[in-house]
Amino acid sequence: MTTSKTFRRLLTVTGQVQGVGFRPFVYKTALKHNLSGTVLNSPEGVLIELQGNADELDGFDRSFKDDLPRLARIVSLEKKELDVVEGEKKFCILASTVGEGHCVLISPDVATCPDCFADMNDPGNRRYEYPFTNCTNCGPRYTITKSIPYDRPVTSMACFPLCGDCRTEYENPLDRRFHAQPNACADCGPKVWLTDNNGNELAGPDTALRELAKLLAAGKVAGVKGLGGFHLVCDATNPKAVRTLRQRKNRPDKPLAVMLRDVDDAAKLADLNANDIELLEGLQRPIVLAPKSDGYSLAPEIAPDTDFIGLMVPYTPLHQVLLKYFSAQNESGEPSALVMTSGNMSSAPICIGNREALQRLPEIVDVFLFHNRDILIRVDDSVARSVPEFDDSQEQESRTVFMRRARGYTPSPVFLAQDGPCVLGTGPELKNTLCLTKGDQAFSSQHIGDMQNLETANFWKEIRLHLQSILKVKPELIVHDLHPDYLTTGLAEEISLAEKLETTALQHHYAHIHSVLAENQFNGPALGLALDGTGLGEDRTIWGGECLLVDNVKLEHKRLARFSHLRLPGGEAAVREPWRIAYAAAKDLGLDAEQIPVPERFKSGLKMFDQVLEKNINCPLTSSCGRLFDAVSAMIGLCSNISYEGQAAIILEKIQDMSEQEAYTSPLNKSEEPFEINTAELFKQAFTDFRAGIPPAKISRRFHRGLILGLADCAEAIARQTGIKTVGLSGGVMQNLTIAVELPVELQKRGLTPLVHRNLPPNDGCISLGQAVYGQLLLNKPES
Repeated sequence: MTTSKTFRRLLTVTGQVQGVGFRPFVYKTALKHNLSGTVLNSPEGVLIELQGNADELDGFDRSFKDDLPRLARIVSLEKKELDVVEGEKKFCILASTVGEGHCVLISPDVATCPDCFADMNDPGNRRYEYPFTNCTNCGPRYTITKSIPYDRPVTSMACFPLCGDCRTEYENPLDRRFHAQPNACADCGPKVWLTDNNGNELAGPDTALRELAKLLAAGKVAGVKGLGGFHLVCDATNPKAVRTLRQRKNRPDKPLAVMLRDVDDAAKLADLNANDIELLEGLQRPIVLAPKSDGYSLAPEIAPDTDFIGLMVPYTPLHQVLLKYFSAQNESGEPSALVMTSGNMSSAPICIGNREALQRLPEIVDVFLFHNRDILIRVDDSVARSVPEFDDSQEQESRTVFMRRARGYTPSPVFLAQDGPCVLGTGPELKNTLCLTKGDQAFSSQHIGDMQNLETANFWKEIRLHLQSILKVKPELIVHDLHPDYLTTGLAEEISLAEKLETTALQHHYAHIHSVLAENQFNGPALGLALDGTGLGEDRTIWGGECLLVDNVKLEHKRLARFSHLRLPGGEAAVREPWRIAYAAAKDLGLDAEQIPVPERFKSGLKMFDQVLEKNINCPLTSSCGRLFDAVSAMIGLCSNISYEGQAAIILEKIQDMSEQEAYTSPLNKSEEPFEINTAELFKQAFTDFRAGIPPAKISRRFHRGLILGLADCAEAIARQTGIKTVGLSGGVMQNLTIAVELPVELQKRGLTPLVHRNLPPNDGCISLGQAVYGQLLLNKPES
């Protein structure tokens, strides 16, 4: 029975609800159910006033729940009854309001939707092959946004007045481009052009992409301005072009990502599972690391150290048109693929401006593809891989592990178990991100990079100010790393002095564990296995293979166990030259160090090197898991020198003979605190096998398996002693696929509950979250 009584209701909606087609969705839903009222963007969220009878309001509620726009994400929905407005007949969309503070999530940049790709592929459509096509369901957001509320005047589209056709779409609530802030066409929007590496124009908007495709097919290297910065681009099937790019960028070995026209082509190069395909075709479209297939046909120089290839498909219209033209040049029948690597030099941030690229990249590229839509925020591509889910109830499914979280995901928050004040986590020295908390949400920045130069420090400062601005927050506390010489520690002190803010330090590996606990909304005492390369410990040695106690309620931290110490002769030089670690380990264990493969150019200096070891000159101690991988890799002759972080470990993992059943042992020594996981035994057993002629592939598998069993044994023993059965897993070594797959399973076999990262990388990209959450917990802690 329908009632005729009229009600009026206010809905306050927070979350990712601005710039995602939310108001037109509300408008259409209200019309569908014969409701009057209003909808507007405000600092509090989206405010919806609805007026109608009970059945009509109930119908709206059902549609609202079931038919949300593809980009919308509701965090909270509050309802309040209002007085009826007599005589109201229409439902209207009102102009946005501004004010202090807001409860709105900023949408990340989103891959082009199928509807827009269809427009671009239709020769009869006015957006045919237009490289900046978008609608409310897709396109740039974060990289073009200056402030909130998200409206065209506060984006880099403000300088492109809409033509008549685009304005009609923009102002029509029933059009999918209603209030699509980047809306444009070839008549009124951004344009591309092609130049040589001195900036001299070679082709205009109508032919630039077609001419670029021809040059790439001819083996040229290009700098291409994209969504969050420039890419360095070349033909991924052309060994000479790839070698040229590597030589010019000074990137001799590190794997390069490639872009293909579609998932069908990607599937010809790699063995893709359902999760890989979902990532490649989804809203974010990161680079996906997938195992090379038997049909892999790219240049060997793309990823020489690994059996995995980093793949992506077009996530912008510009990329789609370029791949379309480039594919037309290919008559081989093999998939067309373009290298797409960050447009920077060495460890500098990715270039975003045309003049910046002309200044920094001309020695690398032959030509530039420019466009005139400003990139306000530099954002690299995200990198992810699929890992088998260890939960028995999801046996056939995969989880996503991030290597780098940036485009498509930033600035989406991590939701926390508790509310609290704003805290800034400054992040680590390598793979830096920064993090700001706001209530029960933590906003981790995009990948910033290695904090080792002025350019990256300035990038960090830009992102800090931008995030504070769009979130409308001011930190009450800054948390930084324990290392006094890290640039991020200096930045914390600089901000503290300028803005009169308190600072505190948190040890690197405790931050790792706080991060994984926060992602899983776990409160209470937990064990943590922190497995990575470097982090200054409380005892001033270098930690990195640790079993920790972290209680994020009582805020207690304790180091319970560690790996056997290794020496790092020459300090940082040993990280770059792992043979040094292997040689020193052999000496310290009474093994025949002369059997360690030493590069020819260092052999003449071994006598002096022996004296350095004997006198212990600049040989800092480390319990690092990463350095143990390096030592074993160098010891069996795989990698004596590295050209990028993790290279020795990547090669060691690659060669494993997975049919090997044996495992080395690493017993737990409880005679002193912290306990010692005797990883020296792992090294000694690997050395003995190598000298006995056991193949490196078998040694690698025995080492991996032995390490996993040793870690699980340690966690089990300490769990029995403490009664704590939850184990957080974090650190860069958790990106090793073997460890990521097998360690959680081994812990479960022992009745323990592993917690893993699902929103952020397990590497140092998660450190800032751990710092910020720790600071929030510190401020929330009652006075004792």
